[in-house]
Order: sequence, then structure tokens, then C-alpha cells
Amino acid sequence: MTAQTGTRTSATSVHGRRLESLADAALRFRDEVPTLEDWARRLARALDAGGRLLACGNGGSAAEAQHLTAELVGRFEDDRRPLSAIALHADTSSVTAIGNDYGTVSVFERQVQAHGRPGDVLICLSTSGRSPNVIAAAHRARRLGLTAWAITGPGPNPLADACDEAITVRAAAASTVQEIHLAAIHLLCGAIDEALGVRHA
Repeated sequence: MTAQTGTRTSATSVHGRRLESLADAALRFRDEVPTLEDWARRLARALDAGGRLLACGNGGSAAEAQHLTAELVGRFEDDRRPLSAIALHADTSSVTAIGNDYGTVSVFERQVQAHGRPGDVLICLSTSGRSPNVIAAAHRARRLGLTAWAITGPGPNPLADACDEAITVRAAAASTVQEIHLAAIHLLCGAIDEALGVRHA
């Protein structure tokens, strides 16, 4: 019984430290809120004028990119008109065809070339900031006249350098970075709705 209790205490301590790391990262991330609010105002203007948001990432970052676009095409917390937003990894036929014909580094870049127009915005998510296909998409976006923003893990990193602006998360674990990325997405969506004058129900 004593050994079992000790095991439970040890496990709780490990999970408790994970939560403490998340809380510390969230407190540090407060410094990035003004940038998120600025991005939201600029993105709201672009979307309201008929522009489009493109988003990309790999693995967990792909899930975060799709979470972002779902909140915009659907809704965040209150009802409003749908906003144009595309998660580039979600078109699996295009991703696999481009990867097969042109290589995996081109899977997002080629879609940016197809869908992006000057004045649109590309949001690139990466925990490492070193994903070659996301970096290639950022470079293509800027050449085409899109605004490219990065949300990454600790900086400096190549993706942050490839984009017009970047928000970095100071956390050691990739899982903690992803958890803060989700918070950043929700903050961004809330600020977009506020900029669009969406009223709470």
C-alpha cells in the first residue's frame, strides 16, 4: 500500500510539474497579447474586404491550423458571417499529389501560389520553427504579396525569420508550445470578432 501511494504521489508530481510549466509559459505569453491584438485588427480588415486567410503546419500544428480556420469559417463564441479561411493540409488529395509530383517541401508553397492573392494573410504554425515546407510557404507568400505571420516555439528560428512578423512561445516542451498555440488561436479569434464588431449573445 505504501509503495502504491508513493507511486501515485510521484506520478502526480510529474503531472503537476507539467501544469506548472504550462502556467509559466502562459504568463510569459502575456507579452505577446498586444501583437495578437494587432494581427487580429489587420486580419479583420483583410477578411472584411474580401481577403482570405491561409494557414499551414505539420502534425499537431496542422491540427491547430485547422482549428483556427474552423473557428473563422464557422464561428468562435458568437454568431457572425463566415470568414474565408483555408487550412492547406486539409486538402489531402492536393497534399498527396503535390508531394508525389513535386516533393513534400512544396506541398504548402504550391497551394499558396494557387489560392493566395496580394493582401491575403498566411499564418504558419510550427513548434520548432524549422519545418521546410512551412518555411517554403512563407517565402512564396511574401513573393506573391501576402502577409506572412509565424506562430512558433522558442525563437529565433528560420520560420520566424522567413515571415513578416512572428510570435514565439518560450517553452522547452513541444506539447507546452502547442497548448499555448491553442490559447493564441482563441485569443486571435476573439480579437478578430471584437474588431468586426461582433456582439455577444
